[in-house]
Amino acid sequence: MVRIGWICLAIVSAGILVFGLVIAVVPMGGDELLYRADGLASIGFGLFGGLIVLLPYRRVERWAWGALWFYPVFWAAHLFGNLPPGTDHIHQIVFIVLSLIGLLLPVRVFFPSGQDRPTVGSARRTGDADL
Repeated sequence: MVRIGWICLAIVSAGILVFGLVIAVVPMGGDELLYRADGLASIGFGLFGGLIVLLPYRRVERWAWGALWFYPVFWAAHLFGNLPPGTDHIHQIVFIVLSLIGLLLPVRVFFPSGQDRPTVGSARRTGDADL
């Protein structure tokens, strides 16, 4: 479950990173400096989110799971606020769905019930190798 989750969230991170790279290199609007700044911010957002996904999320650290809820909130705000990029909004729906899959599918791994709680040094700390 964690493996599917981190792959979904990594795709969202990569999408944000690629978008940022494109906007930073080839600004698409009249205010070129603003677009480049937005592109650089998106690059940072994609890199930072990707690092959270690939390191603490895969180690099943709860704080990473909580922090990554920013992804579906971010994309929902873009969708319902009719914000860029693009006007088709299909990518926003895809990123919302991927984010929710990545967060909800492994929720029992991050928050196990009483008798399912791992002991210190068990597979929970070894990432997704045994999950």
